[in-house]
Amino acid sequence: MASQLSVTSEIGTLKRLLVHSPDSGLGKVVPSKAQDWLFEDIVHLDTIRKNEYDFYTKILLYFLDPTKIKGKLQEIDAKENERNFYKPEHANFFASENVIELQWLLAQVLEDVDLRSKLVASVCAIEGCTYQTQRELLDYSPKELAKTFISGSAAGNRELLFAPIPNFIFTRDIGITINQYVLLNKPAKKARTREALLAKYIFFHHALFADYRNNIIELSDSHHSFLLPKEEDDRKITLEGGDIMVVSENHLLVGVSERTSSEAAVRITNLLFEKGVVEKVTVVKIPKKRDYMHIDTVFTQVKRDVWVMLGNFSRKAVKHEDENVIERILEIKKEEKIKILQFHKKSPENPISFESLEDLLVDISKTDLHCEDEVRFIFSGNNEFPYNAREQWTDSCNLLALKEGVVLGYDRNDKTTEAFKAAGFTIIHAKELIEALEAGTLKVEEMHDTLILMPSAELSRARGGFHCMSMPILRTPIQ
Repeated sequence: MASQLSVTSEIGTLKRLLVHSPDSGLGKVVPSKAQDWLFEDIVHLDTIRKNEYDFYTKILLYFLDPTKIKGKLQEIDAKENERNFYKPEHANFFASENVIELQWLLAQVLEDVDLRSKLVASVCAIEGCTYQTQRELLDYSPKELAKTFISGSAAGNRELLFAPIPNFIFTRDIGITINQYVLLNKPAKKARTREALLAKYIFFHHALFADYRNNIIELSDSHHSFLLPKEEDDRKITLEGGDIMVVSENHLLVGVSERTSSEAAVRITNLLFEKGVVEKVTVVKIPKKRDYMHIDTVFTQVKRDVWVMLGNFSRKAVKHEDENVIERILEIKKEEKIKILQFHKKSPENPISFESLEDLLVDISKTDLHCEDEVRFIFSGNNEFPYNAREQWTDSCNLLALKEGVVLGYDRNDKTTEAFKAAGFTIIHAKELIEALEAGTLKVEEMHDTLILMPSAELSRARGGFHCMSMPILRTPIQ
């Protein structure tokens, strides 16, 4: 597996990414623990695997590793093989070197006996396991152990040894590739502690990242952070990858949100300036609400000059049916605030302030990406109440660019889809796209300005879109 690591934009052609297919742990989330494990609801695992994530994996392979999928659909979908395609421990797993499964990497790391012993001890310490359990885990095969660490299930699914980590499907949050560096997360919620530990072992010990060990950035706690009361959470250092966007080679966006603290934004900015990774960092502070969670739930990039965003943070008022002037004015006054400050390496003491999210995104398109055309915005729910809020909740703004102008989104966000169509985008459903790519009637390289609609009855209830479910590690630079 060649060592290549480089991401300099959100929209360069995607060449390699880290994913995690839904595992049995997702099917063990119970209502009483759902919110503790950061889920709004319980989801149906078989539906996610066979009817939703299935399409995501296949489309990623057609774009990034077609030899793994082209001409093999019948074999993959055969009744005796349909589940094996997704199981990293199975001989028939797709095992792509471009669509890379984290559990697969973890199993390879665990082949080292010394590392296996250390990670077993670390996980058992975090999870409060007995010494007997620790000894038994050492007898597992690397593939079984990797599965157990993620799903929480003992070998053979006999019992749960510890809680699952169902959020592991949201690979964006374990870390982010910035140019040729990897910034590892520091989760705000206890439910994600094991994720961060597993990610650390993968990035520091897997051969894929051997050439980049000195380019892995970790955030340490601030002095005496363990003494701070809960009311001073913002002084603790917490970070998740959904709050980091690489918008150009020299410009990084850092969100301050429910999951990423102001103290982390300060530490990231200072570290990246010291290491010469970027020239400017823009801090985007959004309200600390579960509705938003990360900045990538509020906006993502589609093309150099096209962005999708939530109208709440726009200069343009959200449209309400039968509203009159007074109602509109009152609604504007109630708008939630967003604070944006841009810091430059040469003069961090003199940040530039942006009044609106639109102003910032226009500046990125014009200044960083040298767009000459008018910058366009596609609004969640077509900027109509209540569809704007409903569809943002189901990740209408959380899109993954496979290449510039070709993005993945959920089929349930009807009004947002209408807005894309009005903006001149082709709309195609995942099943229809796979059939066309397999038949050769459509080619990946011929696709432009396209919104690919993915089935979303269950996945969207986990509160994460395809931007969340991807950690790009290689994109081609945009010219």
